[in-house]
Amino acid sequence: MKKIMISILLFFLFIPITYADSNKVTVAFSKCVDGDTAKVILNEKEVTVRFLAIDTPETKHPQKGEEQFGKEASNYTCNKLKNAEKIELEYDGKEKTDKYNRHLAWVFVDDSLLQKELIQKGYAEVAYLYDDYKYTKELQKEESLAKLEKKGKWNDSLIQTKEYIKIACLIITVIIIILLFIFNKKYRKKTVNKMKRKVRKKISNLV
Repeated sequence: MKKIMISILLFFLFIPITYADSNKVTVAFSKCVDGDTAKVILNEKEVTVRFLAIDTPETKHPQKGEEQFGKEASNYTCNKLKNAEKIELEYDGKEKTDKYNRHLAWVFVDDSLLQKELIQKGYAEVAYLYDDYKYTKELQKEESLAKLEKKGKWNDSLIQTKEYIKIACLIITVIIIILLFIFNKKYRKKTVNKMKRKVRKKISNLV
């Protein structure tokens, strides 16, 4: 009888502890968006999730275009979510959604915090801290290490190399166009005629 009473007491003691820690919601992967955003199925509805407390470089921004390491961050997030056996959201802070109706949450992939992984890879930085979030200090520590080790977006030499490659490609393209203009009569004639049409069109618009 004494053992039964102890078992019942322990059962009721551990119920509130389990409930207090079980604030994660299991969701299913739906679509990739970019490094810090994804679409998931929650309660049989597709919702957009904006990963809490981080920012990754842009891939499709109307003004910024594609930023350095934007594609790497997007690919990493997409691969993790696509191949995950379990995806969970953990809400934190006062607001569960932003002004765009995106869910603001910590994202756990197979029990690993995705925001932390992105920071460790140098694909994201700590940002948009509108509240005293649960894992902020942990992320800031990982960001400091990523900066120290010059990972991803914190590697200036790698960024410069990519910029040099872009400039080299642009120069090569210009040289090819010049050579075509000089040695290819057909291309030269076509280009000259095209320029003449543009000049005529401008003149007619002025008149």
